[in-house]
Amino acid sequence: MTALRLIYASAIDLRTDEAYYWTWSKENVLSFLDHPPMIAWLIRLSTAVFGDTNLGVRLPGILAMLATQGLLADIVWRVTRDFRAVVIAVSMMEASLYFGLLMSKVSPDVALIPFVMAMAWALVRLAESNDGRWWLAAGTFAGLASLSKFTCVLLLPAVLAFMFVPRWRGRWLRSPYPWVAALIALALFLPVLIWNMQHGWASFRFQFVRVVATHPWSLRTLGEFIGLQLGLVGFVLLPVVLAAVVLTAGRGYRRLDAVAILLSTAVILPLLYLVWKSLRLRIGDTWPMFIWPFGFAAAAINLAMQPDSRRRSFARWAHVAIVSGVAFVVAVFLYSVAAPWNLIGRTDPIGREAGYEPIARHAEAELKKTGATWIATTDYRTYSMLRWFLRDRVPVVQINERGRYIGFRQPDMSRIKGHAGIYVAREPDNNPGNPLWPVITATREPLERVNRVWRGTVMDTYALEKFTGWTPQLSPPPDSPLFRWYLLAGAGVFPALLSHPDFMISARSIG
Repeated sequence: MTALRLIYASAIDLRTDEAYYWTWSKENVLSFLDHPPMIAWLIRLSTAVFGDTNLGVRLPGILAMLATQGLLADIVWRVTRDFRAVVIAVSMMEASLYFGLLMSKVSPDVALIPFVMAMAWALVRLAESNDGRWWLAAGTFAGLASLSKFTCVLLLPAVLAFMFVPRWRGRWLRSPYPWVAALIALALFLPVLIWNMQHGWASFRFQFVRVVATHPWSLRTLGEFIGLQLGLVGFVLLPVVLAAVVLTAGRGYRRLDAVAILLSTAVILPLLYLVWKSLRLRIGDTWPMFIWPFGFAAAAINLAMQPDSRRRSFARWAHVAIVSGVAFVVAVFLYSVAAPWNLIGRTDPIGREAGYEPIARHAEAELKKTGATWIATTDYRTYSMLRWFLRDRVPVVQINERGRYIGFRQPDMSRIKGHAGIYVAREPDNNPGNPLWPVITATREPLERVNRVWRGTVMDTYALEKFTGWTPQLSPPPDSPLFRWYLLAGAGVFPALLSHPDFMISARSIG
C-alpha cells in the first residue's frame, strides 16, 4: 500500500492547495495567515532532498502515514498485547480512502495527524508506567501539533478528561509535570504567537470569523459532511468505528479507564462539534481526519476486549470493512492513475484541480509574443499553479488578497514597474463588474481564452489579457481592498464594496 501511495504521489498533478503550500516553503516567515508553518517546513525539508517534484512535495504525507501507523500499532499493542488487534488497527487505516491513498497529498493535516497520535502515544505510556515525565513528551508533541493546524485545540477536552476523570486526578493536580508540559507546548507555539502579535492577530481573527460565522440552517451541508466522512473513512468502516468508540466511551467512563477515556473522547467531542457546525457551514473534507486514528485504536482495542461470544461478530464486521475498504482504495487509485475516462464530469475531485500546465504554457507564450514581463492573477489557486509550473522564471503576482503574503519575498520590481503584464483569470473572475476593478486601474486587452481540460472534459475556461498602465501594490495597508482578509473579518470596513451587486462573484473568486 505504501508503494501504491508512492506511485499515486508521483503520477497525479499537484493540487492547487499543495502548490500553495509549496510557495510557502520558499519563504522565511514565522507563520502564515491561513495556517501555522509546519507543513511549509516539512515541504522545504523534503524538496531540499528530492527536489521540486510531485514526490518531493508529497513525501511528508507518505512518511506521516507510516509514522501514524507505527504509533497506532504501539498504542494498541501496549493496551491489549494482542497482535491480531494491532493488525486490525493498522489495516483499518489502509482501508480508509483518506489514509490509504489521499494522505499522500500534502496539507496541514498530514503534519497534524502524526503529532496528535504521538501525543496520545505519550499519554498511553504515562498510563502504562505511571511515570509523570511522559507528560513532558506529550507537551512536546502537543506543541508540534499546534504548529501544524489550529484544529488540534479540539483535542483539549480529551486530554483534560484523561487527566481529571480517573482517580489519579489529585496526583496530577499536585504534580508539576502537566503544567510544565503545557508550558512546553506554549513555548513551541511561540512562532505563531509572535507572527500574530506583529500582524494584528491576523490568523486568529481569520479563523475566528470562520468559527463564529452564522448562516441559515442547512440539511444539505450536514448531508455533505456525513457523505464525505462515509466516503473518506469507509462506508462500512465508519459505522464499525463509531460503534466501537461508543462502547469504548461507556467502558472508559464506567471503569475510569484513562486510555479508553482519552481515545473515545478524542473522537466523540470533536465529531459532535463538527456535526453541529455542519448545520450552518460547509466543513472541509479533511477537518475531521485527525480524530479517526483514535477511532481505529478504540475499535481494535474494543475488539480485543470483547467476550468471545461478541468478539466473533465484531471481528466479522471489521474484516468486511477492511476488505471492502482496501478494494475501494485500490479502485480509486486505478481510476486516478490509469483510467482514461472522466466518469463524474466537471465535479470530478481530481479533474477539478488538474490540467493547469497548458495554461502556464499559453501564458508564457503570450509573454514572449507581447513583450510582457510578468503575470498577474486574482486567485491564489491560479497564482500557485503558475508559480509551480513556471518555477519563478517569470514574476507571478496575485494582485489582490495580499494579506496571504505577509512577509513574503517580493518579486523583482524592475521586471514589473513600467512593464506590461499578462493577466490570467478563470472566467468569470475577469468580469468587468468585479468590484476590484475600480481599485485596479490597469488597462486590459483581451488576448485569448484557454480551456482547462481533463480527460476530454472542459473543467474551466481561463482568460488571458494584456495588463498595462498599473503597478501592483505588494504591501497594501490592512484597510486596502487589495489586502484580502478584511472581506471575512471586517465586513463593516468597506460597506460600499461589500454591498456591490457583483460582490458575490468576487467573493466566490477569492474565498
